[in-house]
Amino acid sequence: MQFLKNVTLLGAGQVNKDDIDLAMSIAPTLVAADGGAKIAVKMGQTPEFVVGDFDSISSSILKKIPKSAQLRIENQNSTDFEKCLGNVQAPLILGVGFLGRRLDHQLAALHALVKYRDTRCILLGKKDVCFHVPRQFSISLKSGSRFSLFPFAPTSGRSTGLQWPIDGLAFQPHQKIGTSNCVVSGKVKLTMEQPGMIAILPRNALKAAVQALGAQ
Repeated sequence: MQFLKNVTLLGAGQVNKDDIDLAMSIAPTLVAADGGAKIAVKMGQTPEFVVGDFDSISSSILKKIPKSAQLRIENQNSTDFEKCLGNVQAPLILGVGFLGRRLDHQLAALHALVKYRDTRCILLGKKDVCFHVPRQFSISLKSGSRFSLFPFAPTSGRSTGLQWPIDGLAFQPHQKIGTSNCVVSGKVKLTMEQPGMIAILPRNALKAAVQALGAQ
């Protein structure tokens, strides 16, 4: 599925109408990941497509979505979020309903960001936005903003604009992480030597993150 405009990808996790409205003001095309279709319909939205194995969608919800908009993928070895990232092509995907509520689902979503790192995707939560850091990355944020980095694989890199630079650090999930860092110059630049790093920023950094990833 190829889209010319940014896509809001709706999951079945913690989400409300304000989240959807905010996401769709940036990414106007709505795609639902399996049970996210139920939330979309309840909020008066009809997704362009619904993707997943459909184990979380009732027949009554499916009746409200055209057959041509239903992409059923029978694969228990991947999550519905992974199915979406593997089949949706867009300038940027903004995911809502993938953070919050269940920790295991959140970890699976962050894992998928790394697995499908060539797909530009930002996850929007109640307090955070998360995305995979590309090899070269630059973002403008207010000094004092929280800037956390968490590796899902061994990686290293260089930084400017952070209170604690990452230069010379060997990141690994079970050894060295980079959470609770802080912006000091208003602009942060990262150069990553290997993939696998997730950035976790405050929710109010969403538009800056969208602009930054769009410029990469």
